[in-house]
Amino acid sequence: MTKNVVLYPGLGVGHLTPMVELAKLFVRHGVAVTVALVEPPVKAPNFSATVARAAASNPTITFHVLPPPPPEPSGATSTTSSDDGTPKSHVLQMFDYLGAMSAPLRDFLRSLPAVDALVIDMFCVDALDVAAELRLPVYYFYASGAGDLAVLLNIPSVRAGMKTSFTELGDAVLSFPGAPPFKASDLPAETSKDREASKAILRMFQRMPESDGILINTFESLETRAVRALRDGLCVPNRATPPVYCIGPLVSGGGEKEHECLRWLDAQPDRSVVFLTFGSLGTFPKKQLEEIAVGLEKSEQRFLWVVRSPRSDDQNFNELLPEPDLEALLPDGFLERTKDRGLVLRSWAPQVDVLGHRATGAFVTHCGWNSTLEGITAGLPLLCWPLYAEQRMNKVFIVEEMKLGVEMRGYDKEMVVAEEVETKIKWVMVSEDGRALRERVLAVKDRAAEALKEGGSSYAAFIEFLKDLELRLPKDSEGRSLSGNN
Repeated sequence: MTKNVVLYPGLGVGHLTPMVELAKLFVRHGVAVTVALVEPPVKAPNFSATVARAAASNPTITFHVLPPPPPEPSGATSTTSSDDGTPKSHVLQMFDYLGAMSAPLRDFLRSLPAVDALVIDMFCVDALDVAAELRLPVYYFYASGAGDLAVLLNIPSVRAGMKTSFTELGDAVLSFPGAPPFKASDLPAETSKDREASKAILRMFQRMPESDGILINTFESLETRAVRALRDGLCVPNRATPPVYCIGPLVSGGGEKEHECLRWLDAQPDRSVVFLTFGSLGTFPKKQLEEIAVGLEKSEQRFLWVVRSPRSDDQNFNELLPEPDLEALLPDGFLERTKDRGLVLRSWAPQVDVLGHRATGAFVTHCGWNSTLEGITAGLPLLCWPLYAEQRMNKVFIVEEMKLGVEMRGYDKEMVVAEEVETKIKWVMVSEDGRALRERVLAVKDRAAEALKEGGSSYAAFIEFLKDLELRLPKDSEGRSLSGNN
C-alpha cells in the first residue's frame, strides 16, 4: 500500500526549495507527498510566485497552504514584541509564529485520510509535539550540511557549561567532533548571545534528537568526518543520536531558457565568466558595491553580477526591496567601461541555469547551503563571502575541510576591498593553483552524481530510511503494514 508523508518546510523560500526537491525524491520512490506550507506573516510576493511555480512544475505533489494561526488571546504574549514593548528579533518572531502554526498543522493532519510520517524543517521544533500527539513518526530534513549539524547539535551542552558567551570568546579557536578547528565568531550570531533568540536556537537543537531520524541534504563522501561523528554519537553528549541519512545533493534542476543573461553567456568562451550572487537575502551598502565594481574592472575577467538594492537597518528581511538604481550605486562609467566583458543584473538571476552554463567558470557565493551544493554539482570553484546565519561555518568547511573554495578576506571586517576582489578572481581564473582547485571541484561533481545513482551512497541511504519508516508503521495481527491509516 502506498505510503503517505507530509512535508512541513516552515518559513522562507530558501527552506521551501530543497523541501520541494525532497518531495520529488519521495515521489520517485512511490511515496505520496503533501507539502504543508506556512504563508509568511508579512505578505511576500515571492512566496506566492514560488508556490505557484512549484505546483505547476510538480503536478504529482500536493501543495496546501495552511490557514493563519488563530488570533492571540487578550493578554497573551505578542509574537512581534516583548513584554516591555520592544520589538522581538526576526528569529524570535519566526519561532513564535511557527509555534502558533501548530494548531492549523494539527487540524490539517487530522483532516487527511492517511498520514504515515511528518518530515519537518529544522525551525519547526513545535511540530514535534504535534507529531507526538497524533502518534506519527517525525523526521527532520536538515537542509544545510552535516558539518553544521555536527557542531550545532553539540552547542546546547557546550553552552550550558560555559560561564561566558561565544561572543565574548571572539576569535578563540573551538574544537568540535566532526569539524576542523574554527573561531567562535564563525558560529551563527544567534547561538552566541545571551538573549531570547539564542535560547530558542539552543532549544531547537536540543530537541532535534527527539525525532525518529534526520535526513541531511549532503552526500557522504563530501563530509566524511562529520557524518562519521554523527553516526558514532559524538555530537549529542549523554543522549542517543537518531539515525542520520545523507540523501543529497538535492538541488533544483533549473529550466529557465529565455533570460537575457543566458543569451549573453551563450556568446562567452567556455569557463570564462565569474558569477557573483549572494542569495535571496544578501545585500550590500553602496560603498561595498563600489569596491566590488572596482575589483571586477581591474581583474579584467568576464563577469555576471547580480546587484540588489541596499537594505536599511530598520527593514524587515521579508520586505521586498525596490529595483536597484545601478547608475547611482556603481562607480561613474563602470557599466559603460565593462559592457564588453561584463553584465550586471538587477535583483535576480536564474542561478541554477547560470551555474550549469558552459561559460561559467567560478562562483562568488554567500555560502548558503543551497548555493554551495548548486556550485559543487556544477563543478565550479567557490569564492566564499559569508554573510549571516551558518554561512561562516559553511565557509570553514568549504575551505578547510572540502578544499573546494577560497575565502574572500575582509568579509568579517565589514569590507572586502577592491584589491581582494581583483586578486582572488584572477587567482581562481588564471593561476596554476586556481586550475588545481577547479580540477578538485570537477572530481567532487562526479562523486555527487554517483551518490544519487542507483547503488550510490545517497540512493542507498534513502532506501534505508524508507525501510526504517516501514518498521515504525502500525502492523495488523499478521505483521502486515497498515500504511495509509491514521
